[in-house]
Amino acid sequence: MRLHVPELPDSVSGAFYILAGIVSTAFVIARLSKRTKLDAIPTAGSSTWLGSWWAGVKFMFNGTDVIQEGYKKYKAVPFKVATLTGWMVIVSGRQCYEDILSVPDDVLSIMEALNDILKTEYTLGYAIHHNPYHFSIIRLQLTRNLGILYTDIRDEIVAAFDDTLDLQGNEWKNMPAFDAILKVICRTSNRVFVGLPLCRDPDWMDLTIKFTLDVVKGGIVVGLFPRFLAPIVAQFMTSVPGSTKRAMEHLRPIIEERQKYFDEYGIAWADKPNDILSWLIDVAEGSERTIKSLTLRILSVNFSAIHTSSNIFTQALFRLAANPQYVQPLREEVESIVETEGWSKASLVKMRKIDSFLRESQRMEGMGSASIARKAMKDFTFSDGTVIPKGTIIGMATLATHLDNEIYEHPGVFDPFRFADMPEEDGDGAKHQLVSTDHKYLAFGHGKHVCPGRFFAANELKTMLAHIVVSYDIKLESGATLPQSLRVGAAIAAHPSAKVMFRKRVH
Repeated sequence: MRLHVPELPDSVSGAFYILAGIVSTAFVIARLSKRTKLDAIPTAGSSTWLGSWWAGVKFMFNGTDVIQEGYKKYKAVPFKVATLTGWMVIVSGRQCYEDILSVPDDVLSIMEALNDILKTEYTLGYAIHHNPYHFSIIRLQLTRNLGILYTDIRDEIVAAFDDTLDLQGNEWKNMPAFDAILKVICRTSNRVFVGLPLCRDPDWMDLTIKFTLDVVKGGIVVGLFPRFLAPIVAQFMTSVPGSTKRAMEHLRPIIEERQKYFDEYGIAWADKPNDILSWLIDVAEGSERTIKSLTLRILSVNFSAIHTSSNIFTQALFRLAANPQYVQPLREEVESIVETEGWSKASLVKMRKIDSFLRESQRMEGMGSASIARKAMKDFTFSDGTVIPKGTIIGMATLATHLDNEIYEHPGVFDPFRFADMPEEDGDGAKHQLVSTDHKYLAFGHGKHVCPGRFFAANELKTMLAHIVVSYDIKLESGATLPQSLRVGAAIAAHPSAKVMFRKRVH
């Protein structure tokens, strides 16, 4: 039973929001003005109590420049920035990253860092936060099955683009790019997550696309209240429980049927679907076998996959539409490889220009100017002697690293084939591929907590780009320039309403 909250009169509602704003402002000022052990760490911006509050506001609207300023001033040395929720320490350089990667999760925790921001313990649930076994399924089983699943992945990409664009004849059609890409990626991802026909169900697509926003908004709401109220707030004042119930209605018959076959015939029953839902059922035990638990796992996988991949691809699509001179070399590469080897995971590996285009686009922007690295679970000391007190959030200076002219030549210039043209070192052709990470390229993170789904995402995105260049002509509207991404705090998001023009390819 959900609590019904009556609609407030405008005057009462306005007073409530003013009061909430005052309380929130007071909370931020208190957090930032409190003297901490971080005083010894240099600051990008002001560190006085009032100045740091204003710096937190500025970070909300101009976080990228604040981090870039700190990176230039304190390169390879930890520095701190004020955010609206407190201080964050930003690190860069090989030694700092090696220091972070050398310690266990009970010292520096990525899961607790995410929990601080999204309140996942309450929005997605205790089990998802404390026992994320679905990560190992993505990292191992999904990655191992990409070759087998590739035909399904490409089939869904082709069908989804055809249905979403709905092009007629040779006429140009102007489309909001991000919305179109969201639908294609949602369908393609869920083809692998839950299979046909559910991946094409309009209601399923709608709720899985919106679920990410449900969790983010829910995390913000939960964060406004004391921790002891968090479970109640998450249950009755966020939309996550309603979305979960709605998803359970879709998945219940599918899960019950698969569990029935599993119980009767074992793990390898005939005609068993080869998707993430089946792999979850295979390993789930006890309370994890319930409809709700399995539904939350599938929603969590969607939460991690859909908006991130859509953002990455939309940024690349904008760059391609703004630079149509790159279509032909990409098209020639894809056609020459497909002509001799067909469409497959193996042939995709050989499309180095396709891979490089996506990697370079991500280098230029990606998901943020800083990636959340860890939360200090106890006091931690870097090799240079910098002490990070317990409870501190640590971020990596992702974008500043990617735009460092000591790392990349002409880093501010979009060079789509930069990585394809880089020479192989010691016969290692994979070093400069989209999925590869090191201290110079952090788009997917780095180390043991590197994005577990990056191999699936890369296969999906590369196939989408390859399909677009051989199937469509694209461009921006006449007179339009490259759509600028939105930047909020450290986050970077592809422009949500900018359009790209498509037509069926004219040979």
